[in-house]
Amino acid sequence: MEKGLVSVDRWTEGSQVYFLTHLHSDHTQGLTSRWARGPLFCSRLTSQLFPSKFLDFDLSFLRVMDIGVWYSISLVSPSSGSQTVLQAMAIDAHHCPGAVMFLFRGDFGCILYTGDFRWEAKSERAKIGRTMLLNALKDDSVDILYLDNTYCNPSFDFPPREVAAKQVVDIIASHPDHDIIIGIDSLGKEDLLLHISRVLKIKIWVWPERLETMHLLGFHDIFTTKTSVTRVRAVPRYSFSIETLEGLNTMRPTIGIMPSGLPWVEKTAKEDDNLFGSFLTSRHKKGKLSEEGGTWTDQLNGSVVERFHQYIYSVPYSDHSCFTEIQEFIELVQPTSIKGIVSTSSFYADPLYYFGQLCGENRLSKRFCYKRGRKDGGDRVVAFETKSYSGNCCSTKATSKRRMGRLSWVRAMRRLHRGAKIEENDSSD
Repeated sequence: MEKGLVSVDRWTEGSQVYFLTHLHSDHTQGLTSRWARGPLFCSRLTSQLFPSKFLDFDLSFLRVMDIGVWYSISLVSPSSGSQTVLQAMAIDAHHCPGAVMFLFRGDFGCILYTGDFRWEAKSERAKIGRTMLLNALKDDSVDILYLDNTYCNPSFDFPPREVAAKQVVDIIASHPDHDIIIGIDSLGKEDLLLHISRVLKIKIWVWPERLETMHLLGFHDIFTTKTSVTRVRAVPRYSFSIETLEGLNTMRPTIGIMPSGLPWVEKTAKEDDNLFGSFLTSRHKKGKLSEEGGTWTDQLNGSVVERFHQYIYSVPYSDHSCFTEIQEFIELVQPTSIKGIVSTSSFYADPLYYFGQLCGENRLSKRFCYKRGRKDGGDRVVAFETKSYSGNCCSTKATSKRRMGRLSWVRAMRRLHRGAKIEENDSSD
């Protein structure tokens, strides 16, 4: 794709149209209420949530995309001055409310940008997404797949969210005399909270801004800001810490639950100021749940709930695809090339390291459990500029300056700058 046409989750100047996959802050860095650089395409639900995140945003810049519908966008070639047509489709990413993937096609070929996504094998929403994607591709080949590679490592193997949600309910039910603190972000994990409320028949406390979001999402009777009516509270992730839990336990018995695909960590007072924190436990050990600490293995699914502190459990509930789900997705799409949208110098692997054999001439002869014809993707080379996170992911001065109090590993990793300015490149990477 020619330079100067399209940017996804990247808000610098120089493109004619912009696309937003979802409203998590690591995908909106650089986007402000004063936006005036060009039309911004997003899902309908994201557009409904937009004013609550960007006050006074000029909504005339928003272009709403319904799921599964092709949109034709006329652009002007910066090199020739002639018109070119970009076709774009939004597909449910099943990550957080409003999150979508974008499928692009035009003279440049076919590009799929996943944004953040979670497609579990047995999820009905994911099955609908698979069918929609395959129908949209028809006989086209995906020349390049921009992939959510957050957990692109074989060590990350966690259960479907439905299973992890049941584990959270089991923990809460096994502590009937305790208050419960659950660490969440400003958007996402709604299905988990709804499951807890439905099974335990209780309301859940959220902070005022989160309650406004819940109301925008249509949940009016489940959440509250009154602490007196419930013992379960969903709190901002940044306020979740051992220190907080220890303080709460001086008043009444309280446990904390951190739902995440990554082990929960926090910086301790004894650590060097340059450190984000350290792994407090390994996610991949199995055993029985102990009151003193350790792990709890789900007998049906082999997944692990950790209790590495007297007051804190870590549950593998993730809104990102784990390694096996990433592999299944690549086998389904069979792209000619793959590029990860999360870029670090040390922790996450380049998807090509594990899945290069599934791409180009080495790709499988059939898509996952589907069969259909393919076209030769040709010799197109497509690249993107991305703001990479550099330096050791556990030690950096730049990020320690931006840290506010105690941060979990997940929160630190979410500070990664993501996004792409899609353009031509004269040579492959």
